Amino acid sequence: MGISMRSLVAGAASVMLAVSCLGCSESSTEESAPIEEAPIEQTAEDESESKEESKEETSTSKKEEKKEEKKEESKPKDDGLTASRRNALASAKSYLDFTYFSHDGLVGQLEYEKYATEDAVFAADNCGADWNEQALGKAKEYLEFTAFSHDGLIGQLEFEKFTTEQATYGADNCGADWNEQAAKKAEEYLEFSSFSHDGLVDQLVYEGFTYDQAEYGVTAAGL
Repeated sequence: MGISMRSLVAGAASVMLAVSCLGCSESSTEESAPIEEAPIEQTAEDESESKEESKEETSTSKKEEKKEEKKEESKPKDDGLTASRRNALASAKSYLDFTYFSHDGLVGQLEYEKYATEDAVFAADNCGADWNEQALGKAKEYLEFTAFSHDGLIGQLEFEKFTTEQATYGADNCGADWNEQAAKKAEEYLEFSSFSHDGLVDQLVYEGFTYDQAEYGVTAAGL
């Protein structure tokens, strides 16, 4: 055929080398194939889902906490009071919101509302009132619609069951001008009756004004 043994051997070697290189190429390709980005993307998705689940759990937990708080708020207060005492105390505070009372006057008002004496006293004792300030408020309230002397106002407050000390505090601190109170009282008397100068002075002194205040009042009233 004209082909030498050396040529056959060289050809066979070339074929072997080509096959070997082909095998290396395939092996290299197979080894590099697993390097992909898909697993990284999957991890990011998992983290996102985990965060969402965590948010949902936190939100659910907060809702449950709020429900528990509302339940606690809706429970009756365990203050150790009987219902009757709790109601008496609420009524006492309600009265003090719109007018003034002495301690004993408030007890009397609660008894009038059919509370038991023990509950009424408890309410007055625990309503938080400053009885001096109540006396002062009541004094000013009286002076808004009629005239009083200092001593006459104390007597009126004592009639309302304030103590003498509380009544005196009210009269001392009400800011009244007693001369002007005497003049107003003189005018009040003259609106419904006739008086001589001295007779009206005597009447004002009887009302607790000093002689000087009474003289001022009668003169100011035109007698």
